[in-house]
Amino acid sequence: MNFGNLLHWAIIFLIIAIVAGFLGFGGIAGTAMGAAHMVFYVAIVLLVVSLIFGLMRRGV
Repeated sequence: MNFGNLLHWAIIFLIIAIVAGFLGFGGIAGTAMGAAHMVFYVAIVLLVVSLIFGLMRRGV
């Protein structure tokens, strides 16, 4: 799994939230920010799980 793609989407949602907030669309900005948070935390959790399983596989 490529975690860079998840972080890429998190950054895209963050940019959408910033632009929408700047233009006065508070509801869209809040939704995009929530999506950015969710995608970012999912990427972090998957990274940690991948690192743990990688270490277990190596026998370290």
